[in-house]
Amino acid sequence: MAESSSTQVNVVCLASHFKGEEFLRECKRQGAHVELLTRERTLREDWPRDALDGLHALPDDAGAELVIHAAAQLGRRRKLHAFVALEEFDVITAALVREHLRLPGLDSARARVFRDKLSMRESAHAAGIRVPEFVPLFNFQEIGEYMERTGPPWVVKPRSDVSSSGIKKLDEAEQVWRAIDALDAREALQDKSSYYLLECYVAGEVFHVDSLTEDGEVIFSGASRYGRPPLNVAHDGGVFTSRTVEYDSPEHKELTRLNSELLRALGLENGAAHAEFICGASDGEFYFLEVAARVGGAHIAETLEAASGFNLWREWARSEVAHARGERLGRLEPRREYGGIALSLARQERPDTSAYDDPEIVFRVAKPYHVGLVVRGPKLERVEELLESYAERFTRDFSAYAPPPERRGINL
Repeated sequence: MAESSSTQVNVVCLASHFKGEEFLRECKRQGAHVELLTRERTLREDWPRDALDGLHALPDDAGAELVIHAAAQLGRRRKLHAFVALEEFDVITAALVREHLRLPGLDSARARVFRDKLSMRESAHAAGIRVPEFVPLFNFQEIGEYMERTGPPWVVKPRSDVSSSGIKKLDEAEQVWRAIDALDAREALQDKSSYYLLECYVAGEVFHVDSLTEDGEVIFSGASRYGRPPLNVAHDGGVFTSRTVEYDSPEHKELTRLNSELLRALGLENGAAHAEFICGASDGEFYFLEVAARVGGAHIAETLEAASGFNLWREWARSEVAHARGERLGRLEPRREYGGIALSLARQERPDTSAYDDPEIVFRVAKPYHVGLVVRGPKLERVEELLESYAERFTRDFSAYAPPPERRGINL
């Protein structure tokens, strides 16, 4: 039975890393009681404390059982209506909390699909969505037959890490076998080869679709194109860029369609999603790469807001509160402008971007040792011109490169 709009909505959020400030603020603006569970290492981050009715730190090594217990204790004082993961690595834990406390939202079985690159590929393939040919690293015969059938190059990918983290490109079968041996020699069980997959490398441009679903329907989405592929930026350094895909183009139409089919197949009823696709250079077809049940990182939300007028964090928060009240947001109607971002690691702790004074700039990244600018304009050509200029100037003025550790990458 739906609760009336006058009911106090109580939302608890979980974030093991610092993100989602706009989600917290918007929940409070919508009249919700908002509490946050985080880790001791992130307790002193710049959380919007004025929007929080409670801020609670768990030990850095707290497992799902302790998170469930903490949420249950909060539920003793106030009946909980929503429990939301703001960060990629908390998606499954939040689902376990919801199951334990019988709260609405993504269950743990569906949440695992959004965290497991093997499961999401199998689901997408079963729904008729193109995916690069892949094989799990389970059975040696199957792996050998796969390599004979497909041919190099391949990429070996961790099934549960984010974006380009831990991905390696391999050009020979012997390299694959050596990579499997190296993984199986690792001490931690979750780092061994069964937690990885092997996939055909597809050269091409990489796109992303960021969207919000409500009752299984995509009510808002934005299609964007990366500059250099994220895998290249993560491994080789350089400036990360992304910009809106031209409206009414075949690419925009196809990406929007694929995203809706994908989220329907994976069972995301309510919430934000970030999906990535690659357009194969050899055939011009779109292939699914990966999807996450969260808002995209690397200031994609601010870039999408520049183009559309809607901030995905805020709209997700509005949707969660409305859903708890038995209401719906309904389809959002974005403006049709263009947004873009240029982002890089910086040599300076606080890069000075005052010399970058183009009127199209609408957001400046303030994170230490990072430099980034978001631009907005009515013409895609102007946005692309600015991003190309910033990529060149950032390289000269600011850019630094830190080789990624074995399992670390930009959280896109």
